Amino acid sequence: MNGQNPNGQLDPALKERLLRESRTPWRGLRRLLWIALFASGGLGLFVMSFRVSAGDRVVLSDLAIQIGAVITFGGLLWFDRSKDG
Repeated sequence: MNGQNPNGQLDPALKERLLRESRTPWRGLRRLLWIALFASGGLGLFVMSFRVSAGDRVVLSDLAIQIGAVITFGGLLWFDRSKDG
């Protein structure tokens, strides 16, 4: 199967998929990056919360960086989601 009809035109489903991909290039790789960075910030926040619960001190600027990373990359994941369902 080469994606062409007998009359030489592209299959409509293939054409739609290619057009959608051309509108959002590198979307899969970009989302993978957002997920990895979101998970990194979440893990850092998780570790810091356990340090605080154990009575250890946590530098406020480090906590702010982790919270900012979770919010930023979570927002990027949200805005980069598929709009068509």
